[in-house]
Amino acid sequence: MATRSREQARLRRHRRVRAKVTGSQARPRLAVYRSNRSISAQVIDDAAGHTVAAASSLDKSLAKVKRRDAPAAVGKLLAERAKKADVESVVFDRGGYLFHGRVKALADAAREGGLRF
Repeated sequence: MATRSREQARLRRHRRVRAKVTGSQARPRLAVYRSNRSISAQVIDDAAGHTVAAASSLDKSLAKVKRRDAPAAVGKLLAERAKKADVESVVFDRGGYLFHGRVKALADAAREGGLRF
């Protein structure tokens, strides 16, 4: 078996997830991207091909938030922006990342903010 870099393995898992998860106008896709320094999320309508709402730990309003607290802050901010765009329910796309740690914290905060998934 050929060795894969961690990023290649994540992209392979992401393609497998995306084969099953698609966002529509009724239920857009909440896509998560995680790097070593930051985390970001977008609510995407795949049918129309545009982003409905987005939030990132690099936003000016979250500049003073620590790295461990950033996912919860991003999740709440994203839920707030999605509500303004009349989005109540989404499909969660973990982006090939394991559902724990910062990804789980973002998802839990988005649920607390009022998004259903």
